Amino acid sequence: MALDRKDLQEFARRERGAFESLLAEFVEVPSVSADPERKRDVERIAELGAATLRRFGATADIHRVPGGPPLVLGAFGSEPGRPTVTVYNHLDVQPASKETEPWRTEPFEFTVEGDTYRGRGTTDDKGPALTALYGAKAALDAGVPVNIRFLWETEEEVGSPHFAETLAKIGAPAATDAVVVSDTVWVSRQRPALSTGLRGLQRFHFHLETAETDQHSGSTGGAARNPVAELCQLASEIFDARTGRVKIPGFYDDVARPTKQELADFKASGFSVKAFMKEYGFRSIRTKDPMEIMKRLWALPTFEVHGLVGGYQGPGVKTIVPPRAELKATVRMVPDMKAEKLIRLVKAFVKKHAPDVRVEAGSSAAPYKGHTSGPYIEAAQRAVKFAFGKDPVFVRQGGTIGAVLSMEQILKVPIAFMGLSLPEHGYHAPNENYDWGQASGGMVAFAKYFEEVAALPSGRAGRKK
Repeated sequence: MALDRKDLQEFARRERGAFESLLAEFVEVPSVSADPERKRDVERIAELGAATLRRFGATADIHRVPGGPPLVLGAFGSEPGRPTVTVYNHLDVQPASKETEPWRTEPFEFTVEGDTYRGRGTTDDKGPALTALYGAKAALDAGVPVNIRFLWETEEEVGSPHFAETLAKIGAPAATDAVVVSDTVWVSRQRPALSTGLRGLQRFHFHLETAETDQHSGSTGGAARNPVAELCQLASEIFDARTGRVKIPGFYDDVARPTKQELADFKASGFSVKAFMKEYGFRSIRTKDPMEIMKRLWALPTFEVHGLVGGYQGPGVKTIVPPRAELKATVRMVPDMKAEKLIRLVKAFVKKHAPDVRVEAGSSAAPYKGHTSGPYIEAAQRAVKFAFGKDPVFVRQGGTIGAVLSMEQILKVPIAFMGLSLPEHGYHAPNENYDWGQASGGMVAFAKYFEEVAALPSGRAGRKK
């Protein structure tokens, strides 16, 4: 007997209070993976995740490699002959502080305002993770014959540097027929979106030291080199800050251009320049052409400066020439760019233009090119339409999920995306939020997705892309 949409909606209504209480527990663990002082909180969120999966009826274990953070794997059922699908999410979050950012509420205190849930991690990615869990509960309570795995990592926000090694170490218990990722963003509330690609990320630090200590700008200025200013100049030589165009020779050589069908999907995505500016609080942007913006967000690489460290930062002006500076930057890569080649290009460019600047290439995450067809993709399409009443459109994502390519390579299975977040939910921003409309709809969508998967043949016969 097929799942009924009204029955699933009633399930969501019954479970709303429990869902909100559980989301509050998760949000109020400040699991900031980038902050070494929050290491214990990262451990706590993994423990809470495993305990929650067990409470829902799964087996759950915490896995790790030496020096790495915890990775939670939960399993509902291991019946032979049934398809197995794994849901991926992450439980670590971005840093947040009401003292330095314009949060209206405490970032690690869960706040409910009508149908809106506020707090760091509500939408990225604890809310969607628990939404998928409740979707699994609805499907399993209804007797849907499918094996479900939950894979919750705790280092996504720092590039997943230990994820591949940990997943490989797990071995057979992680075996699955497919993976579905619930960590992506729709373009608009009015149109559901399934992702078909992710930009990768390469971190860079540029260091320049020209003296031992601050020096008087009257006594030395004019003769002394200024490392803060020189790094500013280097940044302007690397890219045009007004247009975003990168000037490094060869930077765009390997970029996979979007196909005609992808461009048609972009156009149908519901993207609005006005809404984009409002949702992200922009006063001005580089272009007002909607298609050009979508290409820049989803299909083109970027060079972004995130911070310049050096010199005097206090009130007023301290008339010194600083001795050292550091520029923090990243490149968002797109298919088919490779981090190794990118690093070579950047280092060669800097060596030519600023030979005594030291370039430190940090961790990287590869870009990902997904699929728009195949049984698991089509199951996601049907499930999302069933829940939200509209056919989803295929788009790429501008962000990065380092674990995705690792899962495809290690597990050797197709990957689908069923994100639930919206632009106005504030990924990585102050006042991050999630809402009951997306949560309740997501529970229905995931329950239906598991039913669709249950109807597929198990094993490799059902995994064709």
